[in-house]
Amino acid sequence: METKPVIVGIDGAEDSVRALQWGVVHARSVGAPLHVMAVYEVPAMLSPYGMAAWENPENLEQNARAMLDATVKSALGEDEGAAVVQRVVQGHPGKVLVEQSDGAGLLVIGSRGRGAFTGMLLGSVSQYVVARAKCPVVVMPHNAPD
Repeated sequence: METKPVIVGIDGAEDSVRALQWGVVHARSVGAPLHVMAVYEVPAMLSPYGMAAWENPENLEQNARAMLDATVKSALGEDEGAAVVQRVVQGHPGKVLVEQSDGAGLLVIGSRGRGAFTGMLLGSVSQYVVARAKCPVVVMPHNAPD
């Protein structure tokens, strides 16, 4: 029987780096594959002519791939980073992570990402995921000074 993967959602923020470090230790302990995901959204703005993207989606994807690669190498090292599955997906981060949780054994995320407001216990993505995930979720607590 195949072990379901441990999925770690990262955005480059300190909490997601700690989630990745915890996720790799857990995945090893249970013999599960580790999948590390970066999810990006194409922000849109309303103009007199309808919806318009204000950032080139290709640039956003390239930036997400670079952030994912740098975060994995920084958190796990060059050799360890080569052993994980890395994926970049376009969409709403919470929705994509919930969709991916359907086939996962565990989903690991940071409590707050880059867009967090000072003083929040959970960010909007972690709140969304915890309420809707199809597998157990570990949310790494935020421990950086506010």
